[in-house]
Amino acid sequence: MTEHHDHSHHGHHHHIDPATGDGRLLAAIVVNVVLTLAEIAGGILAGSLALIADALHNLSDAGALVIAYVARRVARRPADEGMTFGYGRAEIVAALVNYTALILIGIWLGGEAIHRLLLPEPVKGWPMVLISILALGIDLATAALTFAMSRNSLNIRAAFLHNLSDAAASVAAILAGVMILWLGWYWVDPAVTLLIAGYMLWLAAREIGPVIRILMMGAPAGQDAETVATALTTI
Repeated sequence: MTEHHDHSHHGHHHHIDPATGDGRLLAAIVVNVVLTLAEIAGGILAGSLALIADALHNLSDAGALVIAYVARRVARRPADEGMTFGYGRAEIVAALVNYTALILIGIWLGGEAIHRLLLPEPVKGWPMVLISILALGIDLATAALTFAMSRNSLNIRAAFLHNLSDAAASVAAILAGVMILWLGWYWVDPAVTLLIAGYMLWLAAREIGPVIRILMMGAPAGQDAETVATALTTI
């Protein structure tokens, strides 16, 4: 019920057993927490808002993965007298929390970027580039850990998309660092941060609709109610 989303890929997935899936999520959580600490330190050292933005995004990734992990465990609980339909929708609630967090972080980063554009500050390019390259590698590794599961679960999909947006942010931070090194354009740092924030907001706005639709008990998109009713009357 809750593992379904509107993308019709059924029959082509390689399902992962729960224990393996949980292990992958835990590994992704650990590497994202380590990366967050490294990026915060690097961002302070380099004076880079883009690097700190990427660190906060990585922290939100870790939070998203923790929520996804807990929701997976809760969703596997059997139905009982208090929850007669079971706990499967815990994953949908987790997806909503993750997308809402992405929106809030995007708004905050956008405000900080605008402030830094108005009052530019010097940025050290090399720490920014090197740490962003490390971040990109970890982002891609985390995406690989969660990709297969994201195709069958809105919950894991939310966490996976968190991570993809962070990989894009790491690429942008690398490019910004190179431009600062070569051209001395310090304004690129907040400009990239603004792009990161905009991408986060666009991604969350696009993905949150189907999640809300499920929680509101809406009919699946593209489903004709009269056709369903007619089919039921033949049973």
